[in-house]
Amino acid sequence: MKNQRILPLLRAGEPFPPAARAWPAESPAPGLLCAGGTLDVATLRTAYGAGIFPWYGPGEPLLWWSPDPRMVLRPSAFRVRRSLRKTLRRFMDSAGCTVRFDTAFPAVIEACARAPRPGQSGTWIVPEMRSAYNALHEAGHAHSVETWVDGELVGGLYCVALGRAVFGESMFAHVSDASKIALAALVAWCLHWDLPLIDCQQNTPHLAFLGAREIARSRFLDEVTGLRTQPAPPWQFKSVYWQHLLEVQPD
Repeated sequence: MKNQRILPLLRAGEPFPPAARAWPAESPAPGLLCAGGTLDVATLRTAYGAGIFPWYGPGEPLLWWSPDPRMVLRPSAFRVRRSLRKTLRRFMDSAGCTVRFDTAFPAVIEACARAPRPGQSGTWIVPEMRSAYNALHEAGHAHSVETWVDGELVGGLYCVALGRAVFGESMFAHVSDASKIALAALVAWCLHWDLPLIDCQQNTPHLAFLGAREIARSRFLDEVTGLRTQPAPPWQFKSVYWQHLLEVQPD
């Protein structure tokens, strides 16, 4: 019984436990912090600012997480491999291809909900999550990066942003490489505005392949604390931002 863990259950408006109380890496649910609470805008802002995010599936209670270590993508470390470089150049040279920010957020999150993560049969982006992040978007704290081809939304991602801190959430692609183009655009935007990190939450082989690395949660929280109160750059994409990626030597 000594290894039994009790999960705190939050009431609406009750503060989160410190992230350091999350279940450790060797536990059955690494990073699990608490359950309950609400998904309103104020709660989500508080959670992300403290390195906490919601993640749960259909039929499960509202669960909050803060893993240690934390997976982070440094824009300067993003791997622009030769194949991606060729894809980006073709995309840039096509008159019908463009990247847009925040023109179709509800469509992006709906598409992400229909694209389960690898190894999962269902989605964690349940209807109440979609409603919550749409509200967060309307409040100016969630954004979509969209890949458009001939007037059709073919891929994209959505993320949360507090000041100069960016927290990646989910991606989708209806055509090959459409989500990679969206991520590359977000990285290029971050490079232009000198944003130092994109939170990726948890380690996956795909993220590691793209250049993301794990850092200690304490270091992550220190960085987020400094970034979240700084003025946010304008969430708009310009084609000149691509140059920041094309100047990187191919990996």
